[in-house]
Amino acid sequence: MTELPKTFSPAELENRWYAHWEETGQFHPDRPNAEPWTIVNPPPNVTGSLHIGHALDNTLQDILVRHARLQGKDALWVVGTDHAGIATQMVVERQMAEKQDKRTNYSREQFVEKVWDWKRESGGQITQQLRRLGCSMDWANERFTMDEGFSKAVLKVFVDLYNEGLLYRDKRLVNWDPGLGTAISDLEVETREVQGKFWHLKYPLADGSGFIEVATTRPETMLADMAVAVHPTDARYTALIGKTVKLPITGREIPIVADEHADPELGSGAVKITPGHDFNDFEVGKRAGFKPAEMLNMLDAKAQVTQTADGLIPADLIGLDRFEARDRVVKLLDEAGALVRIEDRVIQTPYGDRSGVVIEPWLTDQWYVDAATLAKPAIEAVRSGKIKIVPKTWEKTFFNWMENIQPWCVSRQLWWGHRIPVWYGPRAFSKQERAGTSLADTVYSFQKLDGLENSGNILDEVRVCLTADEAVRAFEEYYREKVGNRRVRLCEDERAADALLLSPDFDPQSEVAIWQDGDVLDTWFSSALWPFATMGWPEGDQPEWQRRYPNDVLISGFDILFFWDARMMMQGLHFLGDVPFHTLYLHGLVRAADGAKMSKSKGNTVDPLGLIDQYGADALRFFMAAMESQGRDIKMDESRVAGYRNFATKLWNAARFCQANGIGASTTLDAPAAAHAVNKWIIAETVETIQAVDLALADYRFDGAANAIYQFAWSRFCDWYLELIKGQIDDETKAVAGWVLDQILVLLHPFMPFITEELWHALGERQNDLIVAQWPKADARALDAEAVREIDCLIRLVSDLRTARTELNVPPGARVPLHLITNDRDVVAQAGGRMSAQEATLCRLARVQWVSAGNFSLDGAVAQIVVDGLTYALSLEGIIDLDAERARLTKAIEAAAKERDALAARLANPNFVERAKPEAVEKARADHADKAAEADRLQAALARLG
Repeated sequence: MTELPKTFSPAELENRWYAHWEETGQFHPDRPNAEPWTIVNPPPNVTGSLHIGHALDNTLQDILVRHARLQGKDALWVVGTDHAGIATQMVVERQMAEKQDKRTNYSREQFVEKVWDWKRESGGQITQQLRRLGCSMDWANERFTMDEGFSKAVLKVFVDLYNEGLLYRDKRLVNWDPGLGTAISDLEVETREVQGKFWHLKYPLADGSGFIEVATTRPETMLADMAVAVHPTDARYTALIGKTVKLPITGREIPIVADEHADPELGSGAVKITPGHDFNDFEVGKRAGFKPAEMLNMLDAKAQVTQTADGLIPADLIGLDRFEARDRVVKLLDEAGALVRIEDRVIQTPYGDRSGVVIEPWLTDQWYVDAATLAKPAIEAVRSGKIKIVPKTWEKTFFNWMENIQPWCVSRQLWWGHRIPVWYGPRAFSKQERAGTSLADTVYSFQKLDGLENSGNILDEVRVCLTADEAVRAFEEYYREKVGNRRVRLCEDERAADALLLSPDFDPQSEVAIWQDGDVLDTWFSSALWPFATMGWPEGDQPEWQRRYPNDVLISGFDILFFWDARMMMQGLHFLGDVPFHTLYLHGLVRAADGAKMSKSKGNTVDPLGLIDQYGADALRFFMAAMESQGRDIKMDESRVAGYRNFATKLWNAARFCQANGIGASTTLDAPAAAHAVNKWIIAETVETIQAVDLALADYRFDGAANAIYQFAWSRFCDWYLELIKGQIDDETKAVAGWVLDQILVLLHPFMPFITEELWHALGERQNDLIVAQWPKADARALDAEAVREIDCLIRLVSDLRTARTELNVPPGARVPLHLITNDRDVVAQAGGRMSAQEATLCRLARVQWVSAGNFSLDGAVAQIVVDGLTYALSLEGIIDLDAERARLTKAIEAAAKERDALAARLANPNFVERAKPEAVEKARADHADKAAEADRLQAALARLG
C-alpha cells in the first residue's frame, strides 16, 4: 500500500499514467480469442486543435471503449486524422504568403511535397491534445486519410463506382468559393443575415405590349437570365406564357414560362430565372427544357464577369468583380428606365466558413456520385433496425434527407488531396470515322484543333484507372487499335499537355499527350471509408476488417449525420455488403452558459485544455458524461466542472481514510461474507449501483450512468458508510470496505480514468492495471432486504435529526434526549431491537441520547420528528428557548414567503416573461423555487415545536 499525499493534484498523475498506458501497449487490442469490440473516431482535421465539441465526442467514445475493455472484450478504438484538403492547403499557403511566396511558383508535385513537410513537422497537434483528455486510442496503428494503404482504398472505390455507372461527370450548380477557387460542401457553407436590398425591375415584352415586373437580391445576375417564371394558375399572366421579354442592357430575348416555383403571393408573382447562378433556378431551367450545357454562366472562377455564350454582355462589364458589377448594372438599369424601386431587406447570405467570402452558386463540370441509388440500402438498414439510431427522434430527419438526396459532388479544385484517377487524351478517329468530317486531315483531335477549346470537350477520350501506368497502357491500346502505335506521353495536367504540343520535341505523327484530371476528391469521400479502409480493406488473406466489420457503435455530433455518418452507411453497404456499425449515437452541441451557440466571433468559446489545466481531465470528462442527456444540447457550466473536481477530491480523501484504517485492495471479485447489517447494506447498495450503471450504459444513457456512480460514491459510501463504520472497523468491515472501494474504482474508471488508476495501485499490490481489470457483476444473491431496511431507517432518522437540530439552533455540542412515542408493544420491541443494534451509531452521528420507546409526555420543550410513520421526540428543555425560536422561525417564514410571492407575481406578468432575457426569466424561476422550498422547510421546523 502506497500512502497517498494529502492533496489531490491531477496534473502530475495524468501525465504519468497516460505515458504508462501508452508505453505498455494497454490501448492495443491483444485478446484474439475474446469477443471483438470496435469503434472508430470521427477523424479530426490534421490542422485542428481540441475544442469543446471534440472533448464531448471523444469522452463519450472513451467511456464505451474503456467499459468494453473492462468487460473482457478485445476492444479497439481506431484513431486517425483527416487530411482536410481545404484547411491544410490554406494553412500552407498562408505560411508561404508570409514569406512572399505562393503556390503557383511551384509545380503541383513540389507544392504537395511542401504540404507533406508541414504535416510531418506541425500536423497532428490534436492527437497530443486527445492524449491529455485521456483517450485510450490504439496509437500504435494511427491512420491518416492519405496513408498509402488508405489512398489505395479511396481510388479503388472511385474506379469501381465509375465502372458501375454510379459515379459520373456532370455539369451542375455547386457551392463555389471564389476565395478558395473550389467547390465546397453544404457543411462548409455558413449562412449569415446581411443587410441588403431588393431591386424591383421591369422587363419589356418583346412585342411592345407592356412589361412584366420581377424582383431580385442579385441584380447583376440578370445578365445571364434565361427565362421569367410565373405560376401556371396565376390569372394575371396566363396570356403571357410562351411570349418573350427583352432583357435590358443585353437585349437578349427570353421566354415567359409556367412553373410552380413562382409564388403568386410574393411580390409581383413573376420570378427571373438564372439557372447558371441559383439552385432553384437551375431546377426551373431544366423543367423549362434548358440543358445544363446551354445554361449561361456570367462569372469566372474568381467571381468576375465573363462573356456569356451569346456575347451580349457589354465590354465595360467584363472583368468586374460581381459586387462592382452589381453597382454598374443597377446604374445601367436605372438609365434604361428598367429600375422600378429598391427596398431594404435582411438577406440570408451564404459564406465560406474558411475563406469568409460570399459563396456563389456556379455552373461547372464536376464529378458526382449517384447518392440516391446508394442511399436506398442505408434507408432500409435503419428502417429494419440493422442500424439503431440513438436518440430515435433523429430517424425522421434521417429518412427525410436520405429519401430526397441529391447527387453528391465529390470533386474539389485543390492540389492537396486524393487526386481523381481520371486521365484524358485526344479522341482518335478511324479512316471511316474521319470521312466527311472537319478532322479528315488529322489522325486524331487535340486541344487546339480547328480553334476548339477542347478542355472537357466531347473530343476528349477518358480513362479511369487506379494508377498512371494503367492509364498509359489503356491509351496505348486504344490508339493502337484506332490509328496504329503511338508513344503516349503522360503530362502533369492539361496545361502541361498544351505546352507539350507547342514544344519542338513533340511529334504529332508518332506521339500522343495525355493528362490527369486536376481535381482532388472531397475529404468526405475518403472519410466515408473510415470503418473498413483503416483496417486494411481490401488487402490481406485474413484481414482485420473481416473480424472488425461491422463496428459496434459510432458516436458523432448530429451536425455530420449526413456528411459523414450517412455516407459511411452508403459506402459500407455497397462495398462490404453490410452496415458499417450497429448503433449510431448522435450527441448534441456544447453551448455557452446562456444557451447560445459557441463561436469565435461571439467570443464565447471555451478552451477544454484550459479547463483540464485548472480542474483536471477527470473533472471535465465527468462533466461531459453527466450532462449528456440524449437529444439535448449541453450548457457549459464551469462551476459544475469545479464540482466534479471536488468529487475527485472527496474520493481521494475517502481512500486516504481507508488507508489510515487498514482498508486496502480487495482480494476477491465477489462480495465478502458479512454479518454486520451495515456491511450487508453497503454490499446491497453496491450491487444496485452496478445494475443501474449496466442498464444505463446499455441504453447509452451516459448521464444516468455517471449520476448513479456519483450518488453512490459520494452519498452512500463517503458520506454514510465511512461515517457509520467509524470506531468499529473490524476485519470483516475492512474486507467489505476494500471490496466496495474497488467496485467504485472499476465503475468510475471509464469516466475518470486517471484518479481511479492512481487509487487502484495506491490501495495495494495488483496483478494488473485498472484499465484491464474486470468489470463487476451485479450478484442479486448479495442482497439482504432486512439489513437494507435497518440501515436506511437509521440514515433517515439521523438525517432528520440533524436537520431538526440545525433548523432549531440546537448547539452542536449538546446531546439531546431522544424518545420513540408509541403504545404498540410490537413497535416498541421492533424499534427497541433496531435501536439496540444501532444505538451507538445513532447517538454518535446525531449527537443524541437514546432514552426509551413507549409513552412520553409532549409537554414542555419538545420537538417532534416523524420517520417511516414513527414519531420521535427531542427533549429540548434547557437547551433552547422555545418562544424565541418560534419567533425566529416565524419571522424567517414571513421573509421567505414574501420573496416567494414577489417572484411569483413577476413570473405571472406576461410582460416580464415575454420581454425579459431568457436567462433572467430562468433565474427568477430558480429563485422562486428556492424561496418556496425555504418557506416550506421553515414551516415544517416550526410545526415540530408544536
